[in-house]
Amino acid sequence: MSFVRRSLYAWPLPLAAILLTACTTPAPVETPRHPALTPAAMVAAIRAAGEREQSVIAVQPLADPGINAWQAAAEADVQAGHYDAAAAKLDQALKRSPDSPDLLQDRAEVAVYQHDYAQAQKLAQQSWTLGPKLGPLCARNWETIAQLRQEAGDAAGATTAQNWVAKCHVQGINRF
Repeated sequence: MSFVRRSLYAWPLPLAAILLTACTTPAPVETPRHPALTPAAMVAAIRAAGEREQSVIAVQPLADPGINAWQAAAEADVQAGHYDAAAAKLDQALKRSPDSPDLLQDRAEVAVYQHDYAQAQKLAQQSWTLGPKLGPLCARNWETIAQLRQEAGDAAGATTAQNWVAKCHVQGINRF
């Protein structure tokens, strides 16, 4: 009888442990994300969107030689992989011309290279707000947002931004 009594007393502890493990919640299963693009691939897609855009309307701001020099130097830094130096040059140009949509977009693209996606999206949206809302710059703005939404795993946001890229195009009048 003592053996039966001892074995009855031994059951509550393992039984409690089993019940407690059954009550725990499993670790959340991470949803698989799309294969991440490199910043260089993202910027290449952004620039390609601007180059593909052949609207009848393409607004070009008046050239400022000082700003153009900053932009050219920044592009040389980007080509050399010196993204912080490029960002510094564009930031200097933005101090001189803070509402320049093309400078803001260039700075957004450098922010993509720097993996500063929140800043890149903010700058691209600001560029679109101040810009012509049509043509190549508009396409680059919205392609930037599409790439960043895709990177964040927001497929719906990326699709919406891609739809806006198409709205940047203005078809010419057929003259026969």
